[in-house]
Amino acid sequence: MNLLGLARHGLNNFEQVAIVCVVLIAFISLFYAWMLRGKVMKKDKGSAKMQEIWLAISEGAESYLGRQLKTILPSIGILTVLLFLSVYIVPPTREAMEEFPKNTQLIIAIGRSIAFIMGAFFSLTVGQLGMRMAIQANVRAASASRRSFNEALTIAYYSGTVTGMLTDGLGLFGGTVIFIIFGKAAPDTLLGFGFGGTLLALFMRVGGGIYTKAADVGADLVGKVEKGIPEDDPRNAAVIADQVGDNVGDCAGMAADIFESYEVTIVSGLILGLALMAIDPTHSLKWIVYPLVIRAIGVISSILGTFTVPIWEKFPLRLLRAKDAEEAMFRSYEVSSFNTILWAFVVAVTYAHDWRMGMLTTIGVGLAVAFNPLTSYFTSTKKKPVKDIVKSTRTGAATTILSGLSVGMESTVWALVVIVLSFIGALLLYGQDGNPLYVMYAVAMIGIGMLSHTGNNVAMDSYGPISDNANGIGEMAWHDMEDEETKKARQIMADLDAVGNTTKAITKGVAIASAVIAAVSLFASFITDVGIVQVRLGLPKMTAIRVSETGVFIGLLLGGALPWLFSSLSIKAVTRAAGLIVEEVRRQFRIPGLMEGKVKPDYARVVGISTTAAQKELVPLAVLCILMPITVGLILGVEALGGFLAGIILSGQLLAVFMSNTGGAWDNAKKSVEDQPRDLAANTGKGSEAHKAAVVGDTVGDPLKDTAGPALNPMIKVVNMVSLIIAPVIVKYGKMTWGLIAVALVLGAAMIWAVLRSKRDAPALVEAPEEKK
Repeated sequence: MNLLGLARHGLNNFEQVAIVCVVLIAFISLFYAWMLRGKVMKKDKGSAKMQEIWLAISEGAESYLGRQLKTILPSIGILTVLLFLSVYIVPPTREAMEEFPKNTQLIIAIGRSIAFIMGAFFSLTVGQLGMRMAIQANVRAASASRRSFNEALTIAYYSGTVTGMLTDGLGLFGGTVIFIIFGKAAPDTLLGFGFGGTLLALFMRVGGGIYTKAADVGADLVGKVEKGIPEDDPRNAAVIADQVGDNVGDCAGMAADIFESYEVTIVSGLILGLALMAIDPTHSLKWIVYPLVIRAIGVISSILGTFTVPIWEKFPLRLLRAKDAEEAMFRSYEVSSFNTILWAFVVAVTYAHDWRMGMLTTIGVGLAVAFNPLTSYFTSTKKKPVKDIVKSTRTGAATTILSGLSVGMESTVWALVVIVLSFIGALLLYGQDGNPLYVMYAVAMIGIGMLSHTGNNVAMDSYGPISDNANGIGEMAWHDMEDEETKKARQIMADLDAVGNTTKAITKGVAIASAVIAAVSLFASFITDVGIVQVRLGLPKMTAIRVSETGVFIGLLLGGALPWLFSSLSIKAVTRAAGLIVEEVRRQFRIPGLMEGKVKPDYARVVGISTTAAQKELVPLAVLCILMPITVGLILGVEALGGFLAGIILSGQLLAVFMSNTGGAWDNAKKSVEDQPRDLAANTGKGSEAHKAAVVGDTVGDPLKDTAGPALNPMIKVVNMVSLIIAPVIVKYGKMTWGLIAVALVLGAAMIWAVLRSKRDAPALVEAPEEKK
């Protein structure tokens, strides 16, 4: 048998059939996404007023993504050339020469460059198509809320599932096709694929996060705190920009973020699998084929799970019926988890002949499942931490801030403990096999298992901004309507929106944990790859990172500092952009007749301010992430670069979870106060002093949970991918020379430029047309 020419890679008949099935399942995932899209698009878009608001949101989002694409394309072009040249630094691997005896380096160089473009394109496609689907869904979900809770839930969740299945399908297809073409030489090419997806995710996460929170903070500070009007009041000039931000940040950014984690775990798994194959006495390909098969099983599980979400709310047996949307989503996740674990053990026992591989998948799935109740506990309106924050709002903004910080700090410790427990599981299962490479591979397989339900994760995340947008469209379109049907629809949308805040926090937790797992896997791949390159160059082989070495410890300290600098610059960018929007919204509120509803705000002007501000931060922050590991490696050496990566992983994980959960807890505390009966004398409900304190907490938390925190995920992986790619250069030219010092100085100057550019003061606003008159 020789399906798709796979026999030349040494695959047996079962492995060939399995790989072909993986490709077919990738197409099934894309077909399922197309089918759900058709189901959603058949729903109506509501009244003319709702469609007018929806059109403004759509135009703003399209404008932003168009500007963003123009900003990042030059960077993609430059990096494609550099990746092509990077292959020529060291001699080709033995596996590459076996696969391609002639023109080995040229073929690998072309493959890495094309894979980089493909990874970037797939990441961009997932983000942009996911965002457009969310925009199509929000107005339809708002309209459906006037009919039933279940219909609105179905539209919002199935639309998010479209993005999730795009992520599954394209990620699985890309990695598998590269393996089909390059075989045992695939890891060299997959580095480009992973880096392309990771870099685009960084651009989309950072730009979208700055946009969404600048608009949100500006809208809340002036609208809620200063003017005392509702969150989505149409008189607020920033309200459309706020709705646009939900789509470009939480939909496009998050989808690209999880997609690149999906890619990166495959990259690290195949790199380590190939290394294990070399030391395995049987030279079995199971180390490479197994992760691809598990990913395919996960796609089928996601299809089964996501399809059942609307069913749980109307399940015939009352005992199993979901009480709310959150419980329905958790049930669907359990369906997916059961199916994946069952078939993982079947494949592990019958094909790999090693039950421990099935156990690794189980640990990974369990890790993802554990983050659901863990994150929910610290961010849900029903749990004690958020209730404690609600109590603290009664004594002012300061106690609200302190209470939220305390919740976030505790949550990040428990998140780390859960991740550590999964690593201990890998150590217990493979720690006795005599080679640390087995444990490294085990950690990578935990990452594969954790992201096997990417379809569910992205669906839950996209559901959040879709329901938020739907609620906003309803508020704006129905602000002067008080009939019973409208009141019921408002409550349905408010309930769905509240659940959306929790699901966003949960999926952010899963995304951060998966980023850490992926980064640890890449860290293991870094050690393995460096050792291979050193052997090929006749140098002593590095087998571990010695923290006791001064240079390595310096690298560790610098790595631990980078997430803090990156977050500082991200938050400063939001602060600067939000200041511009606050000034503009205040100016528009001074226009005669606007507060009375006689004059329509200039929404487009605020959308333009947010778009411009977000684009200016993309290049400096990307430059910092790409150049800092190169500089550290050139100056301190390849082992110190390993210490640098270790510092980033630890510091980044703790900081990212802290910021994400702190912001999520403040957000839901605010919603809890808003749901209280309005009684100013008792200091409860909207308009009360407690509500104002809650809004301050939510406003402070917005850039933490939606900009700086989530942006650390791709940042950690960009640094790891750059380190993997640049490691051969450092190994070969690592001895300090004047030429190397000159290169390091140039890179250092570029980083200083990036930091100073990101810290510059905001430009003054251009006068509005009416002011010029």
